[in-house]
Amino acid sequence: MSKENTTVIISCAGMGTRLGIGMPKALVNVDGKPLIIRQLEMLQDCSDVRIIVGFQADKVIETVKSFRKDVMFAFNYDYRTTGTAASFSKGLTGARTYVVALDGDLLVRPDDLEWVLNAEEEVIGGTTPSTDNPVLMTLDREHRVIEFSRERGQLEWTGLAKIRTDRLTPGTGHVYQMLEPLLPIRAVEIHTKEIDTVNDYENAVKWVRNHYRDAE
Repeated sequence: MSKENTTVIISCAGMGTRLGIGMPKALVNVDGKPLIIRQLEMLQDCSDVRIIVGFQADKVIETVKSFRKDVMFAFNYDYRTTGTAASFSKGLTGARTYVVALDGDLLVRPDDLEWVLNAEEEVIGGTTPSTDNPVLMTLDREHRVIEFSRERGQLEWTGLAKIRTDRLTPGTGHVYQMLEPLLPIRAVEIHTKEIDTVNDYENAVKWVRNHYRDAE
């Protein structure tokens, strides 16, 4: 039942300037498939998937429709000046009881994403800190997120969360800033690769080829 009461919102509006490929990061080829297609393959059992587009929106829409026709699209026309929260907020109108936030540049290990989709409660995905200048999450003894910070925390914020729709207030900055007033929320440790740079991309390709495991 958990997926039936859940809306998935994928934010794909940004320009991905640090990767320097001249197209949305969601369209980058990861071992033979666009990243967005790899995400949609993991979401085939989800009946309400919404994708927020902006930069080169027509290319994203065309790629998605080649794989799946029933996805809903919304536009973030201010993608040059706003953060992921602005895109995520565009997908909240009429959303189901729970909403899952997912960034278009994030690869998640399939069983971890499946766990989040099926969660019967609010959860925030965290991973072992690994990126430059990460947003960190401080956990309490009950493994709940109690703070987001650039300075301290046990896990790195991944951009993946499942939250009750009626608790969310739209924003324009970052998704984690929308979640801050709602804390504490249970943390779940997941395995992800975010693609921001060429080095990130190369690591993500190796990870997928190694069946979503880091090389020994």
